[in-house]
Amino acid sequence: MKLYHGSKSKIEKPTTSGSKRDNDYGPAFYLTKDIESAHEWACRNNTVGFINKYDIDLSKLKILDLTDNTKYSVLNWIAILLHFRALSPLFIANFKNRLDYIESHYYIDPREYDVVIGFRADDAYFRFPLDFVRGNITLEQLNNSFELGELGIQYVLISDKAINSLTFLESYQSEPKYINKYFDRVYSATTTYDNLSKDEEGTRIFDIIRGITK
Repeated sequence: MKLYHGSKSKIEKPTTSGSKRDNDYGPAFYLTKDIESAHEWACRNNTVGFINKYDIDLSKLKILDLTDNTKYSVLNWIAILLHFRALSPLFIANFKNRLDYIESHYYIDPREYDVVIGFRADDAYFRFPLDFVRGNITLEQLNNSFELGELGIQYVLISDKAINSLTFLESYQSEPKYINKYFDRVYSATTTYDNLSKDEEGTRIFDIIRGITK
C-alpha cells in the first residue's frame, strides 16, 4: 500500500517522537492514501511543503480499523478523540458526566494496536463531536457527516513495529495551488455543519445515556 505524509520538510526516517499528545489518536505518525489530502496538509501553513511517499505492508500489523462499521461506531471514534484532544477546563466541568460515560462505554486504547485507521478531525471538524457532547446535534447527524466523505481517512502508525514497516520511496515539493485548499475545506465543513444542524430529529447524547434509541 502506498501512503503519503504532507509536511513542511522531507521525512526519510519517520518517527513518533515530537508528535503531540493531543493529536486525534495521540502521539503517532499520521499518513493518508489520499494524495490531495497530503498536498493540503503540506501547504496548511501558507507555505509550499513536501509530499513524502512510503510503501507499507500491513499484513503483520495489529490494526484497529474504525471505519469498519460492522465492528465499530462513530461513538468509538468520538471516545478516542475526546480522550486525546485538549478540552477546555470549562467544557470538562460542564459535561463531565457525559464525557465519563463516553470514555467508559466506547473508548478503545489505540496504544494496544500498531496501526489505527480512522477519520481525521482537525479544527474544521472538531466542532462536530464537541456539539454532540453538548447535545446540540444528533448521532445520526454525526454519521451523516462521515457518509459525506469530507473528513478524510488517516492511517496512524502507533508502534515502532509499524514505523519500521514503512519503506521511504520519495519526497517532492507540493504546489502553490494547494495553499488555499485547507481554507476551502474549512468553508465546506461550516456549510456541512449548518445543513446538518437544521434537522432536530434523532438520538442525542442524553438519549444514549438513558438507553433510548430512535
